[in-house]
Amino acid sequence: MRIEEVDEKVKANIPTHIAIMMDGNGRWGVQQGLTRSQGHFAGAQTMERIIEASLELGVKILTLYVFSSENWKRPKEEVQYLMDLPAEYLNQKLPKFKKNNIRICISGDMDGLPLHTQNAFKKAINETSSNNQLIVNFALNYGGRNEILAAVKSLIMDINNSKVQIEEINDDLINNYLYTKELPDPDIIIRTGGEKRLSNFLLWQSSKSELWFSEVFFPDFTKEMLLQAINDVNQRKLEIER
Repeated sequence: MRIEEVDEKVKANIPTHIAIMMDGNGRWGVQQGLTRSQGHFAGAQTMERIIEASLELGVKILTLYVFSSENWKRPKEEVQYLMDLPAEYLNQKLPKFKKNNIRICISGDMDGLPLHTQNAFKKAINETSSNNQLIVNFALNYGGRNEILAAVKSLIMDINNSKVQIEEINDDLINNYLYTKELPDPDIIIRTGGEKRLSNFLLWQSSKSELWFSEVFFPDFTKEMLLQAINDVNQRKLEIER
């Protein structure tokens, strides 16, 4: 089924929050006889198409795994490009995001990013803060274990300062200490690139998420594949209910 052919019944079952692990960009570049950086650029172009498709389908939140806390171990030149690319992308696409009523968020350790990358995100977050059609949440310098550790440390500090009582600790309270505290948990987590693991992505938030894996490298991921993932997950749910 093509995006343009989606009927009202399908639209009524579009998930609120989709998270995508955009894996395989570098490998796609090498496979095409290009550099890994050129593969990441192709991935950014695909990312834009998926944002457009999510907006068209009525998805409310799209979380994109852009750069993990483990990615700093990659070659210096590749890391530099991966820091420059989001900043350039946001600076270029910000007018379009504002026009399309898209709000930009970030989940991750902002302080660990280069200053120009921080500034690009701060500007985008500030200038789209009142938009409400689609939230695009970039998981950047993100690691699930680091997120949980930071949450625990902050919670302990608040307990020591008598801001929180131990008896008050529950799931909702811990959610308030996570990067994603303003967002509901993802309904679906999609991973491209052939791997079938979470790789330290949304470890707390994914406890009830549906998982959908694709062998396709992310630059080749299409709007129709996004719709296929949604339909496959909806079909699973129908089978469970029978």
